[in-house]
Amino acid sequence: MSKDLLLITPPFTQLNTPYPATAYLKGFLNTKGISAFQMDLGIEVILNLFSKATFTTLFETANEQDLIITENCKRIYALRNDYLQPLDAVVQFLQGNNETLARQICQGKFLPQASRFEQLDDLDWAFGSMGNHDKAKHITTLYLEDLSDFIIECIDENFGFSRYAERLGQSANSFDELYEALNDSPTLIDEITLSILEERIQTNQPKLICFSVPFPGNLYSAFRCAQFIKAKHPTIKIAMGGGFPNTELRSVSDIRVFEFFDFITLDDGELPIELLTNHVINGDEDNFKRTFLLENEELVYKNNTTQQDYKQNELGTPDYSDLLLNQYISVIEIANPMHSLWSDGRWNKLTMAHGCYWGKCTFCDISLDYIKIYEPIAANLLVDRMEELISQTGETGFHFVDEAAPPALMKALALEIIRRKITVTWWTNIRFEKNFTQDLCYLLKASGCIAVSGGLEVASDRLLELIDKGVSVSQVAQVTRNFTEANIMVHSYLMYGYPTQTIQETVDSLEMVRQLFEIGILQSGFWHQFALTAHSPIGINPSEYGVTPNYQSITFANNDIDFEDKTGIDHGAFSFGLKKSLYNYMHDIGFELPLQEWFDFNIPRTKVKPNYIEACLAETSPFNTKPSHKILWLGTQPFAETYTKSKRGDSWQMQRLEFQLTADSVTIQLDKTNGDWLLKTLPSLSVTNKNLLSFSELKMDYEKEQPDFELFWYSKSMNILRENGLLAV
Repeated sequence: MSKDLLLITPPFTQLNTPYPATAYLKGFLNTKGISAFQMDLGIEVILNLFSKATFTTLFETANEQDLIITENCKRIYALRNDYLQPLDAVVQFLQGNNETLARQICQGKFLPQASRFEQLDDLDWAFGSMGNHDKAKHITTLYLEDLSDFIIECIDENFGFSRYAERLGQSANSFDELYEALNDSPTLIDEITLSILEERIQTNQPKLICFSVPFPGNLYSAFRCAQFIKAKHPTIKIAMGGGFPNTELRSVSDIRVFEFFDFITLDDGELPIELLTNHVINGDEDNFKRTFLLENEELVYKNNTTQQDYKQNELGTPDYSDLLLNQYISVIEIANPMHSLWSDGRWNKLTMAHGCYWGKCTFCDISLDYIKIYEPIAANLLVDRMEELISQTGETGFHFVDEAAPPALMKALALEIIRRKITVTWWTNIRFEKNFTQDLCYLLKASGCIAVSGGLEVASDRLLELIDKGVSVSQVAQVTRNFTEANIMVHSYLMYGYPTQTIQETVDSLEMVRQLFEIGILQSGFWHQFALTAHSPIGINPSEYGVTPNYQSITFANNDIDFEDKTGIDHGAFSFGLKKSLYNYMHDIGFELPLQEWFDFNIPRTKVKPNYIEACLAETSPFNTKPSHKILWLGTQPFAETYTKSKRGDSWQMQRLEFQLTADSVTIQLDKTNGDWLLKTLPSLSVTNKNLLSFSELKMDYEKEQPDFELFWYSKSMNILRENGLLAV
């Protein structure tokens, strides 16, 4: 069935779930009555490549051409029949089929092992005696990575599961190297890609093909596909948009780029694609939104429409139809629970808001619209879209891909999910800000939140202030504690090499991280070295931050900038030690070792007190309910029993209230007056009530009958309830 528009994600992004850009665009196009077909070339190429038939040919080709040189590849080739026989069954297992295969995989020696298995984690530690399924996923992932190493070493050095020829797209200030690669013969990966693409073009007969290019690792394949289309289907127009052009191609000037693409659009893609569709398919007048194109053989940038970008509530629900949702591959690359969220399981991807509500971090591209323009989506509309996606995909897992999800909207979202009684699992990115109280974290957990990731960046208050993160190390500790106590996993992005950062600050930052893991309030983390980007406050005003950029002549991509830090420190030297120590801390190992043990050069002793984080956690007060906090009860009505209590000749009535919780029960005793008031009040605190009482309103109601509400609220009995579903948010 022909479709005028074909939306493509080129190889490679993720194996376990589709990158959502084309689904967002297709959902929007549905609202305009524009029919489109979408495809994720990445997963289709991977499934073709990692098959017994294709790999049989690869082994034969490598042998015939004397390409098997390394000891690792010699071993894989010698065991080729052992690699080939289970390959199709393993892929089916990772697609969620063939579940019984897990037991055989875990019994050992079922799958052959080459160099990837040298880094095999302690499987008993990682998965326990009952974690057969995840253990099998980890083992089969390593097996596939062995095969990918064979491809890289013998067939195509540019191959990677989640990227292809990424080097050609990274900091490519000039188009020369990529252009030269495109003039070489297509690789084996190219041939598979182009064969699948041709089949889809023949089926759909599109007039306009739009490539969404999110990362440098997608760029080469997008150009190779466009080159093929120009040669074989010259009447089809081709556009490129997505994260890579949005950040890197804002100042493109090399006209050779337009030998491959007719249009490059920037920023939000909905209106630009609608106008391109009108132009290409309907022959409408030349109205464009943020679009590069050739006009009279000259490169021009057109933004001449008077039409404004669409609001978030006008964009429709993402549409995942056409994508091979039941064929994605869930892998577990390393035995770390947070990393598995990125690679294991299919997630419906949504955003709570366009842009970032904070929008101040000095290392971030906050000058660009995708961060600068903040527009939240109403919670009821978000949950409408969640329910539509559940119906459409059959999946109840959601990854909200916000730069930093706003706490107020997360609260509203959680309340709406609970009110509608839908069962979902979700996670997102956040800022570790003080509004994430313990009670809010409990509410988020009750709605299905299982994990958050956020930037601690450099664990130094001086540098956090310079970054303009709006948080302190003490605040991060308290917030991560709140999430952890609510049983929500916490991952932290960590940074080293920020401008003006000293060696002492790097060491002290590592000690902060060590303490956070030792206490158990961080479960996962990742160190990355600071990179200077053109659109960040530091990139725009580098002298204010003590860095000297080494600018290059820009005719193609412009984002990452080489620079010199006035400190002259080789921050890269710390990379291995920081990552090695973190790997051990995530495994609850090595907390007692001096920090010097992780480095093969001398470092100064830390100046951080050994109980610094512990002291930060002791700063919080339990008497912290604000008058404006809304009070809600997540539990059920209790069983009530009245009894008489006597002491020294006096008798009075008491109430015993037994609350049934999901895993156990709790009982509290109150005098009858307080017990009657609580029994009468609890129904009005139900989450189903959209007009919840505030703390001050609750206090006013209580004090109609008796004084000292705070004395009652912070009593031992009420503290038990506050730990078990009575929340102030």
